[in-house]
Amino acid sequence: MTALDAPTTTDADEAKVSAAIDAFLAANDPKVMDAVAFRGARFDAGLAWVHWPEGLGGLGVRPQLQRLVEQRVKEAGGPAPDPAGFFQALAGPTILTHGNDEQKQRFLRPMYTGEERWCQLFSEPGAGSDFAGLSTRAVRDGDEWVVNGQKVWNTLAHLAQWGMLVTRTNTEVPKHRGMTYFLVDMRSPGVEVRPLRQITGEAEFNEVYLTDVRVPDAQRLGDEGDGWRVSLTTLMNERSSIGGGTGGSGPRRGSGPIGEAVKLWQALPADRRNAARADELMKLWVRAETLRLTNMRGSANRRAGNPGPEGSVAKLAMAELNKAIYEFCLDLMGPAGMVGYDFTFRRPTELNVEGWGEPRHGFLRVRANSIEGGTSEIMRNILGEQVLGLPGEPRVDKDLAWSKVPRS
Repeated sequence: MTALDAPTTTDADEAKVSAAIDAFLAANDPKVMDAVAFRGARFDAGLAWVHWPEGLGGLGVRPQLQRLVEQRVKEAGGPAPDPAGFFQALAGPTILTHGNDEQKQRFLRPMYTGEERWCQLFSEPGAGSDFAGLSTRAVRDGDEWVVNGQKVWNTLAHLAQWGMLVTRTNTEVPKHRGMTYFLVDMRSPGVEVRPLRQITGEAEFNEVYLTDVRVPDAQRLGDEGDGWRVSLTTLMNERSSIGGGTGGSGPRRGSGPIGEAVKLWQALPADRRNAARADELMKLWVRAETLRLTNMRGSANRRAGNPGPEGSVAKLAMAELNKAIYEFCLDLMGPAGMVGYDFTFRRPTELNVEGWGEPRHGFLRVRANSIEGGTSEIMRNILGEQVLGLPGEPRVDKDLAWSKVPRS
């Protein structure tokens, strides 16, 4: 065989993945295996995230081949991702990028299997949209850090065993430089999780109080004072995941909120359909399909490494589109859209950031899309400055030590 006859790297990658899938499914029958055990075997076979290194759930191949894995596993009857596993798309890449070997070996596998669930401890009541203004303090005490502070809007923290925690470890440097990132055991003494009841009646969000919580230095992710840079990996993956979904094969055409709108339209009596409403529905469908295709094109870069500011495009577009779709849905329902919804207090066991499944619930839930993962206003700032190259807003506290920044 000559060099010209040899398989290309692309062909070799696909053959490698196909062979791994064949061997994996031959040895692991999803119809008889426990879901956690099946996911664990899948991780060990390198089919969790194929573009990640071997030994860490991957095969070191191009990320586009994840679609092949998802398709084959689904056809074999494999279990869906863990219903509370949204945060593995945030914590996983962050640990892979910034963690040491011990942390990668310790956390990635049980994260993927769903044995250990995660939450995000970033936002604070006093910092608003200024994440770098956080005030939760971590003070070094030998081989441990003592943490005191309050976090808010912590999604599914009531289910999590581990939290991605960002603290302030140095108050005498500008705010972006005095932050440190930790992996905190949510069962530690001093961690208190309280529910925040939302307009939907659910309490998927929480507030978390940390009182003299001791965190081993071995659970520090990245260098001391490097928390801002580490956090950006989490934030960019969060925005990309909320905006574009985390599935390996992408959403189906016409699925999600726009699918709910189409169902409502088709169920309407003929005398309630008119050309103006049909035109409005088609405009929403085109926007949804454009966003879906754009996300599919960008998903390879997102899975291959740290997403760039383009993830903010998808997040902003999704937030505004979902609100428009569900406003349209309630208009179609008329007075029926105002009654029949159950506001009973409940604690969800999974996350649905798109809010779809029931139009009245979706209308209320997607209000959060323009807040969670960075407000739409913050997204516009990022796009203006980092994508379009527009001048940034004046920042009078940029070079001030955090301790000298005025606070209300």
